[in-house]
Amino acid sequence: MNDCKSLHFIASSCKVLLLHFFYLPISNYLHMANTSLQGKNGIQGFVPGRLPRHVAIILDGNNRWAKLNRLPGLAGHREGVARVRETVEACSELGIEVLTLFALSSENWNRPKVEVHGLMHLFLHVLKREARRLKKNRIRLKVIGDISRFSSEIQKRIHQAEELTAEDYTVTLVIAANYGGMWDIVNATRQLAEKLACGQIDPEQITESAMEQHLSTAGLPPPDLLIRTSGEQRISNFLLWQCAYSEFYFTDTLWPDFGRNELQQALLSYARRQRRFGKTSEQVEAEILC
Repeated sequence: MNDCKSLHFIASSCKVLLLHFFYLPISNYLHMANTSLQGKNGIQGFVPGRLPRHVAIILDGNNRWAKLNRLPGLAGHREGVARVRETVEACSELGIEVLTLFALSSENWNRPKVEVHGLMHLFLHVLKREARRLKKNRIRLKVIGDISRFSSEIQKRIHQAEELTAEDYTVTLVIAANYGGMWDIVNATRQLAEKLACGQIDPEQITESAMEQHLSTAGLPPPDLLIRTSGEQRISNFLLWQCAYSEFYFTDTLWPDFGRNELQQALLSYARRQRRFGKTSEQVEAEILC
């Protein structure tokens, strides 16, 4: 009789666990986000005015996270979407103006077809679900990259989400999808070459400023801080022109485990650095005093 009660208890417990697994985010069990991140001047160790205007992040480690947790590869990407939402919210709370996320590189099409198909389905699902949430929270969406390779449905959803969030915003969320830094530079160069060939501009007008105006990030400040997760220490063809003077921060944390505490550590590291832009420390300090 006792054995039967034990078996019934075990079966009931398994049923409850399965229901929780399917109806609640994986992060409730495998990820504990640190919620200590406060307002712009409310983080211990921050100097007012030392937060970056523009943060760029290479979202790396989704597949490795899934393998470590014995889950399908797409589960890592789904969990990564949850971290994106948390990071956007945190940046909005802090007053960071621009957040750029490297979601899909032009090289990622070389991954297994099953994974690419799953990523496209997830991308479409997120576009459908998140657009109104972004609008409500005054977050503008901007997608950069060659979107012509995406399905017509995804392209339509991208345009709709961009139009919906185009006005009355406090934060710009840039999603780099089918993006490559070399593609961006070549595309900008081609536009300038076409204007030169048509006589619209003179050779002397091809300047650094002119190039920046033809990049996919035109109108946005360059990234002050570039973060890469998962222990890799390279920028992988991401914002090559724009990151000329960015501060880099590399962490071993896999993207699905990158919570508010990890973002806080990256921002604290940035705040402790002195950005000189070719000047001496004495010159920078004198400018601050003035």
